[in-house]
Amino acid sequence: MTELEQYLDRIQPRRKIEGIAAALLPFHADGSIAEEAFAAHLQRTQAAGLTNAVNMDTGYANHLTDEEKERILRITRDALGRGTRFVAGAYVEGKDGDLVSLYRREIERIVEYGGTPILFQTSRLHDRPTSEKVDVYRRAVEGLDAALAFELGRMFAPNGEIFDEETVTGLMEIPELKGMKHSSLSVVAELKRLELRDRVRPDFKIYTGNDLGIDLVEFGSDYLLGLATFCPEAFAERDRLWEAGDPAYFEVSDAIQNLGNLAFRPPVPAYKHSAAIFLHLLGQIPTPDTHPKSATRPEWEPEIMRFCAERLGLV
Repeated sequence: MTELEQYLDRIQPRRKIEGIAAALLPFHADGSIAEEAFAAHLQRTQAAGLTNAVNMDTGYANHLTDEEKERILRITRDALGRGTRFVAGAYVEGKDGDLVSLYRREIERIVEYGGTPILFQTSRLHDRPTSEKVDVYRRAVEGLDAALAFELGRMFAPNGEIFDEETVTGLMEIPELKGMKHSSLSVVAELKRLELRDRVRPDFKIYTGNDLGIDLVEFGSDYLLGLATFCPEAFAERDRLWEAGDPAYFEVSDAIQNLGNLAFRPPVPAYKHSAAIFLHLLGQIPTPDTHPKSATRPEWEPEIMRFCAERLGLV
């Protein structure tokens, strides 16, 4: 059997897919956070059947102050209701001090508001040995009911890192870590992560972060995607069609992937502006504006986003 045949042999029809949407943070024209629109967007995503993830890259976690991030946690808890599961980013890049203590401070705040923490990577660990990286994560999540890890390609953010296999294996062996978001944008790299997961810890979740390869769910990945915040209802429908074995899955998946290919073109961080334009086009947020420090798209972006929305039957 060739390597390609081995990968194709992984396809898992009728599998129930777990979907998490990294929520876009909308803004008013005066630059303030559009809190009511954000809360409504979280509620729509939850109603569609997806879990929300806040204070992620899609929510400008690298640009928000600590006070703003805590405000987002409070809005999320209040919008979804106590006891509703959501994921939230623990971001420590650019902060001084002991890394474990920094992570624990972020984690404890997330848990206080009822969220499941996902640990963003930090450039402070980029050149450190595997044993040190794994030890930081182990001590940071010790005693938690559940936490997730993040593996982020540097095309998204400079603090990201694609781990080597030894490091990923070490992280999988931490019982508190229940899964990992993998955002290399490489299909083969993610398939290798799935193979490793199956060998080391079959119950460990691999959440694809590949907005250019959303069909990785066919091979056993679940997903935590910024793309899902554009159209959570379409993602939920796609997931239901896959589980039902309905061939209509392919048309819906292709239409979503068309959106992903355009929205996540270089420069990749500008996808957040594409998302704001898309959701504003649908009348779901008050402006197409992004955080002032975030990358932007050209003035003709709305035309492209309208084409994608039309193909999805949303306008």
